[in-house]
Amino acid sequence: MATEEELFASVDALLGEEPQLPPPAERARLREAAGVTQARLAVALKTSTQTVKNWENGRSEPREPRLSAYQRLLNGWAEKHPKPGTAPAAAAPQSPAVPQTFTGPAAPEAPAAVEAPSVQAVPEPERPAARPSSRRPAAKKAAKPAADPRFPHGPLAVLAGDGSAYGVDGIVLDCPARTVPELVEWTLRESGLGAPRLHKNGKDSDPLIVLTAAAAVKLGLPERLEGHEQRRSLRLPEDHPVVKQVAKAKWELTQRGFGPWARIYRKAQGNQRQCVQLAILSWDALDPRSWPGVAEMEPADVARVLGVYAQRVITPRGSTAVSGLELMTALRPPTRAVRDEETGNWVPGHNPGSLGKDPMDPAPPEATPEHPVVVHSGWTGGFLNEEAYQWVRPVDQLTDEECMLPYAVGLDLNTAFLAAAARLVVGLSEPDHFHAPAFNPKIPGSWLVDLSHIELDPRLPSPFTPTGERPTGPAWYQTHTVAYAQELGYNVQPIEAYLRRETGAYLDPWHDRLKNAYVDTLADLGVTKDLDDQQFLAAMERHKDVDPALAAVLAAIKATVKGGIGKLRERHQGKNYKDGDRWPALERPTWRPDIRAAVISKARVNMHRKLNNMAKMTGLFPLAVLSDCVVYPSPGPSPLDFLPYAASGKPQPGGFRLGPTPGLAKLEGVQEMLWAIDLMEKGYNPARHIKGGDAVLDEGE
Repeated sequence: MATEEELFASVDALLGEEPQLPPPAERARLREAAGVTQARLAVALKTSTQTVKNWENGRSEPREPRLSAYQRLLNGWAEKHPKPGTAPAAAAPQSPAVPQTFTGPAAPEAPAAVEAPSVQAVPEPERPAARPSSRRPAAKKAAKPAADPRFPHGPLAVLAGDGSAYGVDGIVLDCPARTVPELVEWTLRESGLGAPRLHKNGKDSDPLIVLTAAAAVKLGLPERLEGHEQRRSLRLPEDHPVVKQVAKAKWELTQRGFGPWARIYRKAQGNQRQCVQLAILSWDALDPRSWPGVAEMEPADVARVLGVYAQRVITPRGSTAVSGLELMTALRPPTRAVRDEETGNWVPGHNPGSLGKDPMDPAPPEATPEHPVVVHSGWTGGFLNEEAYQWVRPVDQLTDEECMLPYAVGLDLNTAFLAAAARLVVGLSEPDHFHAPAFNPKIPGSWLVDLSHIELDPRLPSPFTPTGERPTGPAWYQTHTVAYAQELGYNVQPIEAYLRRETGAYLDPWHDRLKNAYVDTLADLGVTKDLDDQQFLAAMERHKDVDPALAAVLAAIKATVKGGIGKLRERHQGKNYKDGDRWPALERPTWRPDIRAAVISKARVNMHRKLNNMAKMTGLFPLAVLSDCVVYPSPGPSPLDFLPYAASGKPQPGGFRLGPTPGLAKLEGVQEMLWAIDLMEKGYNPARHIKGGDAVLDEGE
């Protein structure tokens, strides 16, 4: 027989249980019946209006101390405002020290009295929002069918210190994890996070959990990573308790260890991947140059920014440069399933149009001086120097008329490297060596040819060198550079070449996805294709203020383009590196300096073609060029004061045109002409400083 002590202990346990709230739709009904707005309730409970909305549509549940206060309020409202057709429940005595469970109206006896589906009380339904770790099933609101039912809660979540995991579309999940291994298990088993593959032969995107500083500390991680090395190379030591926890739970870390971007995984079982990506905000996971202001945003806003990026580009896998490279592979997977003729089994086979799954050494002139191909072969034949423009016109070439113009106006080409990647044919196989080949502009490769005899207007940069100076003898060039010399009417006779027999437009799907992401995000910021040039300039002037979150997405998309192309020739990063040693990037099939050279060569040629056409149409010559930015002398402070237009008012084809799509131009900045001349006399490039920042292509982060 139970003792009095045991009975009291059992009763006390029941009294101490977490209060049980009515269904979300009933919460909303009670509040509306009491004539209280969501904003007023939020003030009373010292929370946000959005949080109250989440409580009433089932996206999240309150926790103490608000839980007991909310429960008390709902109990009071339930007594005053019972459902129509039901009798009020007997009032239970309230104790200020003990939370009470919801009594509510009496249960209906007939099906006709069953409560209406919660969808009727839920505004703007978008996706189901069950709380995976709740003690009881949360009411689900009606929603549009999920793109993939395996991932009902989107690709990622931002975890706050109180255990709230903020996802896309305003969803908030309750994460009970107290350690990193528990977080990984929750993410894979309960969260409903992830994203479907971008290509039928690819892999699903692993879920991403972004940790705020408070969440990191709660999980046993330091708030900041300290050290004297570059921030991107910092990581936890192997003897750190969290690293030991991960190993003890039989999870593994990738070679880059537990740093700002950590991948925690177990080997796949069949087709089931077991991998979670973590990003720690206070460890500078989101570089402010690529994600301006995002690290300082509230968790829900961070989730929104990263969610839009994940939807339009890819679930972030690291820096924007890393994500740009990963996007290439996701859209052109290296393998596909093929049937083995002997066994009849399905096995991985080469996916046509991809770079394959094995790394490929470049031709010696395409490599870097420290590359093993160069060091071990003793190569001394020179290298490709296909880089973006960094050119300033000599001051003594300026005419009096140009110097008297009042303004220097900078134009910037939208994602110039992305525009260059469109329909770009690159090599897919290993390079073959040829002596004295006939030049063919359709074959991608590297050509040793003498272009020093070509004479062009000295008021324009040479299209053959990044410095804009005229070549002095034979040099290695990518196909597009040599083809442009031929386009200008000059004879080219290659001395030597490294060419690839298998070719394809490898970057086309990458270009298409990023172009759509760029154009769609600009349109969301009010910069649409239907604007005339004056309206376009006005919209661009204010677009960053329309929505800072989407402006950050736009910056990340642009950084993804430049960083992804730069990563194709990522240099070694170890401080103890010795020339001739291999470095980790060389083990990637996407370490392809020849593809990077092709993109930059085409972008630089495109820039020169526009400069040349502008000179013919307007008689104007640039003051300076830096990558995708050009500065012109102008009679007025707007590009409209010097860009060429037909009598109909339409822009003249061939020159610079304003617009929101890749390859078209926007205003970069305006300064006085005397400012530009002063910089030029001091040896500085006004294109670099006309607005601020550095437009030189990064080779990887």
